[in-house]
Amino acid sequence: MSDIGVAVIGYGLAGAVFHAPLIAATPGLRVRAVVTGSPDRRRRAKEDFPDARLPATADELWSAIDDVGLVVVATPNHLHAPQAITALELGRAVVVDKPLARSTAEAGCMLEAAERTGGLLCVFHNRRWDSDFLLLRELVEQDRLGGLHRLEARFERYRPDVKVGTWRAEATAEQGGGLLLDLGSHLIDQALVLLGRPDAVYGEVARVRRGALADDDCFLSLRFKGGAHAHLWMSDVTPAIGPRWRAWGSREALEVWGLDSQEAYVRAGGRPGSPGYGEPDGGQRASLVGGGEPGSPGSDIRLPAGRAGDFYAGMAAAIRGESPVPVPAEAGMDVLAVVEAARRSEANQTVVAPRW
Repeated sequence: MSDIGVAVIGYGLAGAVFHAPLIAATPGLRVRAVVTGSPDRRRRAKEDFPDARLPATADELWSAIDDVGLVVVATPNHLHAPQAITALELGRAVVVDKPLARSTAEAGCMLEAAERTGGLLCVFHNRRWDSDFLLLRELVEQDRLGGLHRLEARFERYRPDVKVGTWRAEATAEQGGGLLLDLGSHLIDQALVLLGRPDAVYGEVARVRRGALADDDCFLSLRFKGGAHAHLWMSDVTPAIGPRWRAWGSREALEVWGLDSQEAYVRAGGRPGSPGYGEPDGGQRASLVGGGEPGSPGSDIRLPAGRAGDFYAGMAAAIRGESPVPVPAEAGMDVLAVVEAARRSEANQTVVAPRW
């Protein structure tokens, strides 16, 4: 069977680090086109994929797309919906970088287009394959913790100055900017995978840094049927970084410090499939703690290798008709429903129910 041609629209951080290297490492997929209007990014794409076409705009891609079966939308958030819908209408499978869209209204139009055309539409919630989340899912599925009553998750960093000259710095929340849509999409998706849809959402959505046009410091509290809670933090202004995870049931708790190694590995020039890719690099530590005594030492537990490559292997299988897409677009729609509930909560200073 011949390889499935892939077009990557956008070659910034998302396209160049998170998507293209994974695609290139996936048997059965081949990067045929990279769309970018930036001269510097075109040079990088040419070095990375010398045989790929380099259209400057999505319109150029649409006019010469016969060798492409999968379109990856890795552009600024306000372009996700129109570009995905066009690709679906041209009969292509589509992967959209998170968030799926800026709103549930936009996402609904994308889902309608997928249903109308019969096309595959998938959202790139790649953090489902991070080493820490794989470990947590395994412990929950094996009931090592004694259920899952409370979940704390963080993506925190310290970037007190706004980085000007990028679309994220220049976009308001309404235009698709802000951490709630960015890092929050990962945290919300992971919480929903573990606990299902929440019944109630409380949100604190703040803009702290001078010159910031969108939220950069957020906290969400999600309440689930049966009484479980998830507390989620995302921030660009955290001088003291907290644990990536604290999750506990009736017997034990898992605590994880540090971040999955896959992004740093690729940023440093490594590639998926190379020796050491995905393996713990010493930057993370995981422990199981029980007993409830203050300062109780935990038992260190080995983190598994991260497997972000599973996403595109699953997407290739879905295009061949062998399996469903790895993350259905409906999951991205659910994330956006929680984002919108958090914004209503902040505006009204109260707990609200998501609109499913």
